[in-house]
Amino acid sequence: MLAHTSSASASADAIAAAAVHVNIAAYKFITFDNTEELRPQYQAICAELGLKGTILLTPEGINMFVSGPRGHIDQFLRWVRGDVRFADLEVKESLSTEQSHKRMLVKIKKEIITMRMPLIKPEEGRAPSVGPKTLKRWLDQGHDDHGKPVVMMETRNAFEVDVGTFNNTLDYRIDKFTEFPEVAAAHKEELAGKTVVTFCTGGIRCEKAAIHMQNIGYDSVYQLDGGILKYFEEVGGDHYTGDCFVFDYRTALNPQLQPTETVQCFVCRAVVTPRQQLAPEYVYEVSCPHCHGR
Repeated sequence: MLAHTSSASASADAIAAAAVHVNIAAYKFITFDNTEELRPQYQAICAELGLKGTILLTPEGINMFVSGPRGHIDQFLRWVRGDVRFADLEVKESLSTEQSHKRMLVKIKKEIITMRMPLIKPEEGRAPSVGPKTLKRWLDQGHDDHGKPVVMMETRNAFEVDVGTFNNTLDYRIDKFTEFPEVAAAHKEELAGKTVVTFCTGGIRCEKAAIHMQNIGYDSVYQLDGGILKYFEEVGGDHYTGDCFVFDYRTALNPQLQPTETVQCFVCRAVVTPRQQLAPEYVYEVSCPHCHGR
């Protein structure tokens, strides 16, 4: 066991030493009424620093996935936090040998994450959250601190879940987040008396999902603070099977926040596992087992 731990640590150290890029994910729900004015400024600072990724500027706040060298990322974050609205912006990090995106996009959108329920405003008050270490303890013991059984609930799309998820999680196989409100309402009664913990990649979908569940009568619902990526960062892979899908060229990260061999099909964008890549139907940039012959 000690040898395994030492080997894993050495591997992580080697990857960190080889990594030359920091990949950050961050969001904040807050009134943001000058997106048109600030868009060219975000574009300019990212171009100046050679950053790549996607930044969404919306009336309800900001959402960003940005990649670049450590010094440039730190300089960018100092610039962003110079706006008092984002002075306390929290960031999740991972490392890679290449930038996690191929280009830089700064977009103006109506919502940070599309739910089409304008009355849900996380800026006015979040649903209760649970940190990764507390959640692990709850899952270890099988119940929360009040003795209620803990149930994990997916808010991600089905293809993301197929890459990896928490053990024994509720997965309603949604194809887009706008389907979640109806699904959550349909299953409310069967979850009475249980503590439901919603989760997603970085926590952003749950900011809205957990509020909606409170609004429709769930009596004990939490959001996993920081999502799967923060859980991996603080806890590792305990109670989780597989990897975590991410929306960049890496496709998926393991619990050590390292890229895996999972890829997306160039043609149909389906997730293709290492085993599926061995199939004759998988031809790079031509087809995969999901779209071959279609």
